[in-house]
Amino acid sequence: MPKAFPEEFRRDVIAVARKGEAPLRQIAKDFGISEGCLHRWLKIADRDDGIERGTTPAGLDESAELREARKRIKL
Repeated sequence: MPKAFPEEFRRDVIAVARKGEAPLRQIAKDFGISEGCLHRWLKIADRDDGIERGTTPAGLDESAELREARKRIKL
C-alpha cells in the first residue's frame, strides 16, 4: 500500500483545487498526485465540510462563467 500523504499537504492541495484557477488535471500533476486521488480528496473534503455536490458558492459560479467566456473568446 502506498504511503499516505501528510494531512497538511492534502489541505493545501484541496485549497488550491477549490480556488478553481486551474484544471484539476494540472493541479494533480503540479503536486505529483493522480487526478483520481485529487477527486477522491475533494469528495472526502466536501463531505467533511458539509458541501453538497452539485451546489457551488457564488464565487465558484462566477469563476466558471469566466472560464466559459475565455473559451468562447479563444475560439
